[in-house]
Amino acid sequence: MQKNNVALRVTIATVVIVGTILYLAVTGVNANKSYYVTIHELQSMGNHAYTRHLRVAGNVEPGSIEREGAHAQFTLMEQGNKLRVDYTGGDPPPDTFKDNAQALAVGMYGRDGVFHATQIQAKCASKYAPAPGAKPSETASMAQPR
Repeated sequence: MQKNNVALRVTIATVVIVGTILYLAVTGVNANKSYYVTIHELQSMGNHAYTRHLRVAGNVEPGSIEREGAHAQFTLMEQGNKLRVDYTGGDPPPDTFKDNAQALAVGMYGRDGVFHATQIQAKCASKYAPAPGAKPSETASMAQPR
């Protein structure tokens, strides 16, 4: 009788531990999940835009960057749509973050119409150019850094 009691306790403890681990794994994945949307999609999402962790990409509007240490404000453009971004991250914006650069902002859209980013990534639009004398079909494989 006492062996059955011990086996039952071990089984219950195992189920509780496994259940807790599964719960933490699922909630952790959901907390780190972010959806990629275009600026147009973001602006047409309605109230759903304010509750999701999002990734938004576009080109940095020339003359819109305002830096103050690790903080930056700028405007992203994509097919005629514009989005004001307020970046407050632990690291300063990357060196490639400048006018006309392609940028990706990760964060939350605020009810104030501003995208509050905690991460930004930038790719300089002029960083890669085709090799001199290359044909258009060869440019993808022969691009060289400037």
